[in-house]
Amino acid sequence: MLASLRIRNLALVEEVDWELGPGLTVVTGETGAGKSVIVGALNLLVGERADRSMVRSGAEQCTVEGVFENFDDGRLAEALEEAGVERCEEGRLLIKRVVLANGGGRQFVNGSPCTVALLRRLGSVLVDLHGPHDHQSLFSREQQTRLLDRFAGSEGLRVAFEEARRRLTQLEKEREALEEGERSAEREMDLLRHQVAEIQGAVLKPGEEDVLVAKHQQAVNAARVGEILGRLKGLVSGEGFSVEDAVGECVRASRELEKLDPGAVEVARAAEALWAAVGDLSLQLGRHAREFEESDCGLAELEARLDLIQFLKRKYGRTVEEVMEFGRRAAERLGNLERRAERCGMLDEEIERAREAMMSAARELSERRKPAAKILEERISAGLLELGFANCEFRVRLEEVGWISPMGAELVDFEFAPNPGEPLLPLRSIASSGEISRMMLVLKGALAAQDDVPLLVFDEIDANVGGEVATKVGRRMRELGKGRQVVCITHLPQVAAAGENHFVVAKVVEDGRTRATISPCRGVAREEELARMLGGRSQQSALVHARELLAVGAS
Repeated sequence: MLASLRIRNLALVEEVDWELGPGLTVVTGETGAGKSVIVGALNLLVGERADRSMVRSGAEQCTVEGVFENFDDGRLAEALEEAGVERCEEGRLLIKRVVLANGGGRQFVNGSPCTVALLRRLGSVLVDLHGPHDHQSLFSREQQTRLLDRFAGSEGLRVAFEEARRRLTQLEKEREALEEGERSAEREMDLLRHQVAEIQGAVLKPGEEDVLVAKHQQAVNAARVGEILGRLKGLVSGEGFSVEDAVGECVRASRELEKLDPGAVEVARAAEALWAAVGDLSLQLGRHAREFEESDCGLAELEARLDLIQFLKRKYGRTVEEVMEFGRRAAERLGNLERRAERCGMLDEEIERAREAMMSAARELSERRKPAAKILEERISAGLLELGFANCEFRVRLEEVGWISPMGAELVDFEFAPNPGEPLLPLRSIASSGEISRMMLVLKGALAAQDDVPLLVFDEIDANVGGEVATKVGRRMRELGKGRQVVCITHLPQVAAAGENHFVVAKVVEDGRTRATISPCRGVAREEELARMLGGRSQQSALVHARELLAVGAS
């Protein structure tokens, strides 16, 4: 429950500390006294839009603080945990909203800064506010359908249907996109096949171009290399006079010299070394000549390969590696496109499964709704009878709409005939706000077991009713207060008399400034307030009537 509400510098309110109790709390006061400030304060706590015009003239900011006690709701705990806000001990929740005169603002939960979105999330669990025009939400068939699902306990089934329908829609859009792109995909696939074949057919290797350039240079110089090798071979060991012959003659002469002159031994050794060096040179030249002859320089082939590489580079990249990467990506893209046909077939199967899942969820939802619609119809009819509709007719009609609505295979239409002999018409066709207000109250009573919001706030939704009907409205609100906390702002003495707690909002002028106050109203003061509402505070008959209303309201 909302244990206390603290308001500072909000509109006419300078300072109010309001402690509430359980059950039905009624708030009364003269027109224009500032009763709407209470609703404005609660709206701020639950994350509604803030406006700097709310700040009392002359103040820098306004603040609203609410203390909720004895809450034990997993949704609240989950929201606080996700926001990183610690839970207060003993099931208390402290919400504070600050609105600055310059247009800024701050908000806190349990002392921790938070977002307005968190306030809205908490507010949806804590408070259900209904103003003079909020009953217009009953005109929406989608809202009527949600109300029936809440009554039937089938909200989870509707969510499952919505998810299945969303999945089916996504798959159908994907299938449509694949079909629309099929023609352009064929053209792209033809181009990709050509590119992949061209690149893969070249069998490129990383670093290949540098090797080919070196080989090409070698092949270009091959004729000159052969000529030099032949000449060297001829000079060293060719026929006729050669270096080998000359050095051989030197060796023979040095050996003969050594025999004749022992001091010429170094000359002989030098000649022997020269002979060995010439022999080694001859061997090296022979080996190199054989390798050159065995190697196939293939200048034409090298030039053709290099031309192919240059051609591919002009089309697909600046280097061989870039060309190879282009080919890899093209092959991957081609594979993806070639799998389109496979994906289309898979999509057809997935679409069929998704459609069956959606239809199964819709059937289960319909099976839950149909009996619940009859029960809700009976309860609302009984409630309307209690609130003065002696011969009315009410029906919860389920209209089949196929799959065009995300609400399921049908939409609810509340139909109502307030007077005998009149046809049943959709609720949105009814002009009387008094009738719609009572309908809202009856619905709240019918949904009480399913609607676990702990605080209901009614802001003058009892307008345009009176007499015995007003007494029944008060009794209905008091009944609602047995299972939750109800706050009702009212101008009807019959409704005010039903309250277990009564507060009066009044305007006070001090030092030329007007401010609103809220005070508990008990005993004689309460009798006088009801008499005022009856139109005769000072008349004894009005006081007697007020006492009678209090007796009826407490019964």
